[in-house]
Amino acid sequence: MSQTSQVWVMPVPSAFSLGLLLLLASGCAEAYRTPFPEDDQDRYDPGEYREPRSECRRCCDPGEEPPQYGSPYPQYQVVPQINITILKGEKGDSGQRGPYGKSGRAGQMGAPGPTGMKGNKGSIGAPGEPCKRYYAAFSVGRKKALHSNDYYQTLVFDTELVNLYGHFNMFTGKFFCYVPGIYFFSLNVHTWNQKETYMHIMKNEQEMAILYAQPSDRSIMQSQSLMLELERDDEVWVRLYKGERENAVFSDDYDTYITLSGHLIKAKSEG
Repeated sequence: MSQTSQVWVMPVPSAFSLGLLLLLASGCAEAYRTPFPEDDQDRYDPGEYREPRSECRRCCDPGEEPPQYGSPYPQYQVVPQINITILKGEKGDSGQRGPYGKSGRAGQMGAPGPTGMKGNKGSIGAPGEPCKRYYAAFSVGRKKALHSNDYYQTLVFDTELVNLYGHFNMFTGKFFCYVPGIYFFSLNVHTWNQKETYMHIMKNEQEMAILYAQPSDRSIMQSQSLMLELERDDEVWVRLYKGERENAVFSDDYDTYITLSGHLIKAKSEG
């Protein structure tokens, strides 16, 4: 049995195939660009051998500055970013409040501001109380005579003519001031013939006026009047002076010869 050997024969390309290959080779050649820019004066000479340029540079030698080559592409620098929130600690407690500082100088007064708008009319208020008037008045008399002694004697009255609101105390013979203000007072007595008459109109323990009559062959009516400014709780009264000589006022059981009157002229609250 004879063995036959097989021989592979490369087919010869046709003219069409050769033209297609040449077309592809020319397209690749146009797309290729030299790595060196066209405007470089030191262009590559195919007849001269030159070592290829390298973009690598040494970083181990800081004293040597690597050559700089222009690049048509922009250079980017990577900037590291640190998350500050990771390094931030927890919020601390509030500290104690410090002392107050010294007061500064007073500033100048500013200009007055513009006039504001007129407000709405308010509602009518409740009616007020009527004007209050104060009154105080009294008039009292005595029907008994009085003679002097070794001590001062308060003139006590036994006849009440007018005693508004009871401000005059008939038992003590004194007017008690409940309404402060200005008052008018009048004292009238009948002297005793051949005897002296000497009396004081008193405000509290102070002598304010004197009623006096010298001894005479006949008896006469004698009077004294004055105005006093009184405060609350002041007292007005009359006393008979203690006499080295005989001192007396006349009266009888039928007629009223001795009178004391007083009334409020103007209350202090009225201004």
